[in-house]
Amino acid sequence: RQAVIKMDLDRKVFGQHLAIQIVLRALSANMRSKRPRKPLVMSFHGWTGTGKSFVSSIIAENLYRLNIPRRKFVHHFSTVLHFPHLSHIHLYKEQLQNWIRGNVSACPRSLFIFAEMDQMPHGLIDSIMPFLGYHEEIDGVYYGKAIFIFLNNAGGDKITEIALDYWRSLKRREDIPVKKLQSLLSEEIFRNRNSGFFHSQLIQKNLIDYFIPFLPLEYKHVRQCVREELRMQGHPEDEDLIAEIALAMTDYPSEERLYSSKGCKTVASRVALSI
Repeated sequence: RQAVIKMDLDRKVFGQHLAIQIVLRALSANMRSKRPRKPLVMSFHGWTGTGKSFVSSIIAENLYRLNIPRRKFVHHFSTVLHFPHLSHIHLYKEQLQNWIRGNVSACPRSLFIFAEMDQMPHGLIDSIMPFLGYHEEIDGVYYGKAIFIFLNNAGGDKITEIALDYWRSLKRREDIPVKKLQSLLSEEIFRNRNSGFFHSQLIQKNLIDYFIPFLPLEYKHVRQCVREELRMQGHPEDEDLIAEIALAMTDYPSEERLYSSKGCKTVASRVALSI
């Protein structure tokens, strides 16, 4: 299973060597253990369109190969959809706890994906804290095999700043030290009022195992996205068109135009319009 996930990530995800490396290591450690001491908790950070949702969906597809169990055991939470009203936060806390408790009771290897963490009401995510710690069982339910993934745009600017510094110093992005980025990310989102982890106990109590940086995408990565999209839509690989779309999307910073501020987010619609 690990080999299949690695192959999928290497083949389909562009420009995210750091993220892929950490995700594979984390999944491997969690799956090797017959009875992990705590659930696997990962927080993905980066600009929009850099692959956070895509990587979480690849994990989901490969953990549950059959379509029927996948629908039953992979649980997506959208802040905008599921937690829209600040005034209902107490109700949401209760619902969230019941939902996690019920689903892990039914399937210990449940996967919970929380999107739009930047818009999560402050304090709400702390309601799941009891399930993320080192417990043998809570009220007869064992949570150690569950996996939690949080998707955040928060921290994306900090990641881009570091990547840009490396580029300006003529250093390779592959050489950015992961540990440095991870500690910067945990500090950044803890202090950031626009983060669902603002002053969160999940960070204070070190319950998030991995803060995973998704680097901004360069021209060459956007080219790869465009090429893949043409293939998926059944079109021939037109090198001029690939270059034209990738060039138009590489827009940040305004002088160097090194990165795509939307990642590969709008590639599919641009390809559809250009054909």
